[in-house]
Amino acid sequence: MYPGIYAETTPGKPAVIDAETGEATSYAELESRSARFARWLHEQGLRTGDHVAVVSVNDPVVFELYWGVIRSGMYFTAVNVNGTTDDIAHIINDSGASVLLVSAELAELGRQLLTQSPGIRIRLSLGGPVDGHVEYADALADVSDRPFADQPRGSDMLYSSGTTGRPKGIKPALTGLQVWERPGTAPTELMRNSYGAGPDTVYLSPAPIYHAAPLRFGAATQALGGTVILMKRFDAEASLRHIEKYCVTISQWVPTHFIRLLRLPDEVRAQYDVSSQRHVVHAAAPCPVEVKEAMMRWWGEILYEYYSSTESVGMTTIGPEEWRRKPGSVGQSGPRSTGIVHICGEDGAELPPNVVGDIYFERPGYSFDYHNDPEKTAESRHPEHPYWATNGDVGYLDEDDFLFLTDRKKFTIISGGVNIYPQEIENCLSMHPQVFDVAVIGIPDDEMGQSVKAVVQLIPGVAPGTGLAAELIAYTRDKIAHYKCPRTVDFVAELPRTPTGKLVKGLLVSGGTQSW
Repeated sequence: MYPGIYAETTPGKPAVIDAETGEATSYAELESRSARFARWLHEQGLRTGDHVAVVSVNDPVVFELYWGVIRSGMYFTAVNVNGTTDDIAHIINDSGASVLLVSAELAELGRQLLTQSPGIRIRLSLGGPVDGHVEYADALADVSDRPFADQPRGSDMLYSSGTTGRPKGIKPALTGLQVWERPGTAPTELMRNSYGAGPDTVYLSPAPIYHAAPLRFGAATQALGGTVILMKRFDAEASLRHIEKYCVTISQWVPTHFIRLLRLPDEVRAQYDVSSQRHVVHAAAPCPVEVKEAMMRWWGEILYEYYSSTESVGMTTIGPEEWRRKPGSVGQSGPRSTGIVHICGEDGAELPPNVVGDIYFERPGYSFDYHNDPEKTAESRHPEHPYWATNGDVGYLDEDDFLFLTDRKKFTIISGGVNIYPQEIENCLSMHPQVFDVAVIGIPDDEMGQSVKAVVQLIPGVAPGTGLAAELIAYTRDKIAHYKCPRTVDFVAELPRTPTGKLVKGLLVSGGTQSW
């Protein structure tokens, strides 16, 4: 699927709207500008399989860049702008990009990257000047917007969140199809088949566009002729305001967004009409059951969850009726085109229902590599089945083949020889009225190997202390098995999360916080 068809049928319709300013990019403009960028790339000598990197704030122009690259048979890498300069430079250099585009709002970062990304041949700035860069509008001013007859379909090549180490590039194999030929991407098929997306869709995207879900689902909305409402950044009350103003029909969130929304005062929540929403989609992390139930009491039985990853090894989905029967599940795997889920032990053998193991997806015909990392690529493959792949998550299937996540494999705590999965404990503590955010980690223990520690960010105005730490530990002991409960609690001013809501547990160490 490709949105160029809507430039002919509904040329004036907005393909994307800047939520804060209301400025719209029409389908005619998206088609013209993306075709112009594709021709400019060709004039610079780039060809099928080459790479373009973008360091940008949430800006509607990213979609014209994306489609320009996709219709050129190249790889598009949107870079996490919230990392360190070294991390950002690593992604740019590792991707092998020869063209880099940087938002003027990130001018200082762009200047720093001049010396740290030596492989970049051409540098452009978006929305204003950046030292050492040619302004994008000037570079393309005299370029024709006539599309090429041959438009091989490219792909994104995005990087993992880096929550368990340095970000890794996920490089899908190119299909050899033309950009307008089917099949569409997995998000496009999910949006159309599960959420009824089409030309009347208004999709709210409150998360950073460099992340897989906002970029891919935004592009899927455009492939189906809908309109993307792009927020600069997530803000709980602003999200409600945009839902009402733009009559949003599909919105996408992560559990952290839900928690922030639920913490708004009742009088603020009541101010906004969110009844235009038909599908509220969430993913990225398991959602605590109590949080999801609270959101459904507020927004209705319209919450739809999926489980996938940047690697796109597979997908499960679950609607509100199924979730009521299977609370806490992330659903069942779909047709073979999106992968069949398997749970396997350390030796690769499939495990019976309700036994935790490594999550593999069987997806014949689909393959990806971790860019420049053949060892990591090999680790992601099943030892016996070449088309089974894992992204490192663990979980279990129940007797009806519904998948339940437990955590990332690298986050598993082994205490006294028993596996403890932090997600369950985090879900429990997140519902305590004085907890704003929480992470659970394992720390060295001479007797047990590891012991469980909770790292807690309190709501504003609440002071840490020995009594509160004891209260939090007792709170968990009332709700989950005692051997899983934290032995100690650290209080921190703020937990390290990516803007997409994922905990960066690698940054959490026992030193530097106050244990209670």
